Amino acid sequence: MLALRLTRRSRPAVQLRRLLVATASAGTGFLLLCALAYAIGHPDHSGAALLRLAWCATPLAATVHFAVAVARTDPSTKPRPGLSAIGLGPGRLMAVSATTTALSCLLGSALALLVFLHLRGDLTGMPFDGAAAGFLMAAAPLPLPATLTLLAVVPAVASAAVALDLRPKDAGRPAKAGPRGYGRFGAYGRPGGRETFGAYGRFGARLRPGRSSTADPAPQPVAEPAPDPDPARPPAPRAVPKGLPWGVAVLAAGLAVEAYANRAADTDGLSMPGGHAGGPAGVLAGWVLTALGLALAGPGLTHLCGRLLQSVRPGAVRLLAGRVLMEEASRIGRPLGVVCAVASGAYAMTALYDTDAPSLGPLTTFGTLLVAGCAVATLLTAAVEAKQARAGTTAALLRLGAPTTMLRTAAALRAGALLALFVPLTAVIAELAALPLSHR
Repeated sequence: MLALRLTRRSRPAVQLRRLLVATASAGTGFLLLCALAYAIGHPDHSGAALLRLAWCATPLAATVHFAVAVARTDPSTKPRPGLSAIGLGPGRLMAVSATTTALSCLLGSALALLVFLHLRGDLTGMPFDGAAAGFLMAAAPLPLPATLTLLAVVPAVASAAVALDLRPKDAGRPAKAGPRGYGRFGAYGRPGGRETFGAYGRFGARLRPGRSSTADPAPQPVAEPAPDPDPARPPAPRAVPKGLPWGVAVLAAGLAVEAYANRAADTDGLSMPGGHAGGPAGVLAGWVLTALGLALAGPGLTHLCGRLLQSVRPGAVRLLAGRVLMEEASRIGRPLGVVCAVASGAYAMTALYDTDAPSLGPLTTFGTLLVAGCAVATLLTAAVEAKQARAGTTAALLRLGAPTTMLRTAAALRAGALLALFVPLTAVIAELAALPLSHR
């Protein structure tokens, strides 16, 4: 009930992002139902049906990634002062956010079921003169348990991912024991210590025979850390992302696997979406490694881009733009790397189908657009989250008299620097990824 009230009273921008999550969930649910329809209509081709279901893992991952990004920018589930007094601590807010995500995805799954049944002609007759009857297997009955199971996959996985991402970071961490094991500070009555009234018990002292109460010395309290002498000191900058070497290594491994698969004599492998058969399975593994490498290297490349902006005697605008990029490298870099991976994969598929007879089918086109849309929407949502995170800094700059044109120029400079770095990189990787299959 609390999740429904928070959902109903949210701002229009938040509602729009939730509707986009519901739309992505509807698209993924529709693809899952199409895979189920193929399995029902072709009971003798279990391998092909399983492969179609496996291809739905990419839209599912993109949808879950987008749902997590939207949950992180939801202002109604942010910890605020006073909420813990009414029982809304970080754990409860995490549960509310996971429930809200599940409700949005359930709405999308219901929409996917309605559209699927409508295209099959199970509701109001066959639409579009029966154009969708072929790949939806309108003549075969639809099993209800399998349908509900597939429709529940997206809400369950998305809500679990949101709960895992927004869980309290210090939950379950044991308190450090002080002297004699009396708690974190080693003294009675302090936080983390044992609640007692007296030295040896809660209801009075219990002395052993022949032993004085002064024989057992009192535990010595541990010195508390001294407060910061300069409260106005700014927080330490974020650490440099550690994923750049790993991302470059995984990216190089993916390109090497694709090149090796192209030179292999055995060309039998998995079928690509849209009906293209005969593609080696090593090329698919290389694509996956390439996408993973770009996602891992994205934060490090963004941090490097911010550092380059501040080089060679920077001015105020370049210094501000570079510091913001370095601060938001982990938040912006990973969605940006995913967008680059999707763009390179889409270019590789376009090059593949330009050189062969098969063309992209409707479901392949729909799945590609869904993955690309989720990747771009995740990047824009991460940008909104970064803007919310530095709202205090922006307000402080405006109070100090910084003109708004300087802030806009810094934002444009950040966007231009990212485009100047990632666009050529994506083009080069896309050419290398399309090389194994375009020159067969």
